[in-house]
Amino acid sequence: MSNVLIVGELKNGELKKISKEITSAGRKIADALGGKVTALLIGSGVEKFAGDLGAVGADSIVTVNAGDFNAETWANLVAGVIQDKKPSVVLVPHTSQGKDYSPRVAVKVGAGIVADAVGLSVDGGKVVAKKPIYSGKAYGNFKITSDIAIFTVRPNSQEVVQKAGAGAAEAASPSAGDAKVKIVSSDLSGGNKVQLAEASIIVSGGRGIKGPENWPILQGLADVLGAALGASRAAVDAGWIAHSHQVGQTGKTVSPNCYIACGISGAIQHLAGMGSSKYIVAINKDGDAPIFKVATYGVVGDLFEVVPALTDEFKKVLG
Repeated sequence: MSNVLIVGELKNGELKKISKEITSAGRKIADALGGKVTALLIGSGVEKFAGDLGAVGADSIVTVNAGDFNAETWANLVAGVIQDKKPSVVLVPHTSQGKDYSPRVAVKVGAGIVADAVGLSVDGGKVVAKKPIYSGKAYGNFKITSDIAIFTVRPNSQEVVQKAGAGAAEAASPSAGDAKVKIVSSDLSGGNKVQLAEASIIVSGGRGIKGPENWPILQGLADVLGAALGASRAAVDAGWIAHSHQVGQTGKTVSPNCYIACGISGAIQHLAGMGSSKYIVAINKDGDAPIFKVATYGVVGDLFEVVPALTDEFKKVLG
């Protein structure tokens, strides 16, 4: 029997969608291995989210009261719960937080770790993680041979399935340890209206938008669709938009249901950050642009005509 521990994550006091995604993924793994799923929530007032994770497969929800995020503290808390619950598999969100504390946890508990998994399956009693390699040009399948296997899972890569677990909640108080690093301030002024990593739809612009004054055209479409606003490195390097919007190998890696690329040629560095999107819509007046090779749908035309027309049509359809 192999039990699974998932570590949930919150943003501005709300449960992030990735928490439900990895709970559903953990449920499938536990069913295949004959184990149970424990969900761990760290923070203040997290007890209220126990039902949300129980509804998607958690047999038990462990809550730990803690202050603001600190990678050292979180690593100690997660490691303490692992030592208590003794799971064979641990799933962590592949977010800025998850990427910060998960390697520390792996060292503390002697676990192997695979980062940025986009697919999870079971073969021969072991979890197999599928992840992009070579800047997204290929995928590799990885098994971990250690007794404890940790996987960070890319947001929007797993389906949320309603399958109720027992959902029993319990409070725990593992040692937070003595953190040597302290966060003295946070600047969130550069954030997006909708977070890129978890967005279901992203409207992204490149050099073809011609200048920073034209971002409102793309923002209008994004607002209608409830989408996040992204950008290519060329647009960021030109100083047209903040780096927090950059999608690509040197920016954020995203897996939305729909990625709308406007005026983006499709350099390999950009494709590495969005190539796993379920649907890719490319709008470019250059019919030979590389982006069309990966696009699900392509529009050869002037984005300054196509995007406003799309915005108007979506306003009609979506009310």
